[in-house]
Amino acid sequence: MKHHAILILWPSFVIAGIANAVFFTFFDPVDFTLFGPFGLSRLTAYSMGFFILWALAGASSAFTVYLEHARHHIR
Repeated sequence: MKHHAILILWPSFVIAGIANAVFFTFFDPVDFTLFGPFGLSRLTAYSMGFFILWALAGASSAFTVYLEHARHHIR
């Protein structure tokens, strides 16, 4: 179980860091508006963006581990 957690969390952490850096290189979080300004500080927006991207990358990694696990049970 610990091995699966490492296989999921570490790569997704690295990808989230890279994606966060690339995304916020092009977009300023203070300028984000949906139904008006969010009023978040830059640090809060960077942190929220990182954790959202980490969750998405983690879901992708978890799905890959699940498919690999399922492949071994089919044989």
